[in-house]
Amino acid sequence: MLEWRISIGFVQSLKRPTVILQGNLAANGTAFPSGMRALADYVHGKGLKLGLYGDAGLRTCSRLQPGSLGYEDQDARTLAAWGIDYLKYDNCNNQNISPLTRYNRMSEALMNSGRDVFFSLCEWGVDDPATWAGSFANSWRTTEDIKNTWESMTDNADKNDKWAPYAGPGGWNDPDMLEVGNGGMTIEEYRSHFSIWALVKAPLILGCDISSMSAETKEIITNQNVIAVNQDKLGVQGRKVQQDGDLEVWAGRLSRGRVALVLWNRGPAEASITASWSNIGLNQSAVVDAHDLWTVSTLSNHMSLMVKTTKHSLICIQNCSSTPFSCV
Repeated sequence: MLEWRISIGFVQSLKRPTVILQGNLAANGTAFPSGMRALADYVHGKGLKLGLYGDAGLRTCSRLQPGSLGYEDQDARTLAAWGIDYLKYDNCNNQNISPLTRYNRMSEALMNSGRDVFFSLCEWGVDDPATWAGSFANSWRTTEDIKNTWESMTDNADKNDKWAPYAGPGGWNDPDMLEVGNGGMTIEEYRSHFSIWALVKAPLILGCDISSMSAETKEIITNQNVIAVNQDKLGVQGRKVQQDGDLEVWAGRLSRGRVALVLWNRGPAEASITASWSNIGLNQSAVVDAHDLWTVSTLSNHMSLMVKTTKHSLICIQNCSSTPFSCV
């Protein structure tokens, strides 16, 4: 089930009073005059969930806020008392202590806090967290920080792809948040960004200002057909299954015997892309109804699918044997 969360990140939101030894985290009284519990209650009243940013070191990456290294149990209890639902836990100022040690401490602390908190491990992919984080985190960063550029987005998609076998229900590879709507890419590039993140079952975390987003941005991030691919109950991460230079086919299995496809033109010019059934796990002789999840159109195809794409764009498709779109 898709859940909407508000996450408070790089703001001067928290402090640790120094007048009390081993002091608890406290909210910034100027930014949050009613306190964090009141904020969480307000957010929960809107049907949303609330997340906070923390760090598995002495200070956060901005060095302006306290980290939780050495305070894991205490801070987890504080987060639970505040009603926090999500913790993004960064990797700065970590004193060269093993990430397995640091992140496991907070994982155990959260599990003992009495509250169900989604634990988003942000180790930047340095020590291949996909191979070990599944035992104590709900998601783990597989890449460095994303930038609001086509080059950064595509690079993170490629780096995340290799870790697909480690993802599944309860634990997800995270190529970092969505840059959709931040203005550094074209609408077609943002549509590519959102489609690939949905296909690979990445957490869909918006990094734009939702209060001033454009109509085009809203149309992208609210596409229910694409979101349904991301939220499919089978939970299989889609992968790159075919490549011819800049022309790629990504595919992933969905529930009820369906397959989601992205035919992705990463090149500088219009081109045709052909997806062969044999590369995506379908019977070579199958006749497939292919549904474009962006244009809401249907094509019936045998053995393969060929589409024309403009530069830096894609076609996002799923196959279904029932009435078009009733399977989404």
